[in-house]
Amino acid sequence: MSDITDAVSGPVPKGFDPENADNLEDIEKQFAVKAVAHMQTYWAILEKVKGSTLRLTKIDDEIYEHLKKDFPEFDPAATINEDEMKSKTGKQRWRDFMMAYEKKVDDYNFGTLLRSNPKFEYGEKETIFVPRMQFYAVEIARNRLGLNDWIYEQAQKEKAEASKKS
Repeated sequence: MSDITDAVSGPVPKGFDPENADNLEDIEKQFAVKAVAHMQTYWAILEKVKGSTLRLTKIDDEIYEHLKKDFPEFDPAATINEDEMKSKTGKQRWRDFMMAYEKKVDDYNFGTLLRSNPKFEYGEKETIFVPRMQFYAVEIARNRLGLNDWIYEQAQKEKAEASKKS
């Protein structure tokens, strides 16, 4: 419920039932704006700091170990199969994983954008809409393995080339 409160400016109206509410266009736009802002902020951070040195939460170690235990088949370097992730079984496995962080991670279930493959930038075909906790789990694993370091290296190279031209 607090996610809806955060997405719209003000408290949720009394008697509002999110389970039976229409998809109000303004609320959907606010969710999209917040998800895009999160995506842009994360990308900007990866351009300034090597992912392998970045901590996304205070409990990255716990999240990473939990991911390896509950999803031993998960390969952070591979392209995520969205259909598998969002299948009935996949949803249940991820839901069980996420619920462990309900009281530990702010906005753990707020929708955000995740790259389906760490080798690519965010793009229409390379991006999946997921709960924030899935984003944290996947990106913590990618960062631990240095799979996002190319973003920093590319940004530094572009910065150096730009200063040579100046």
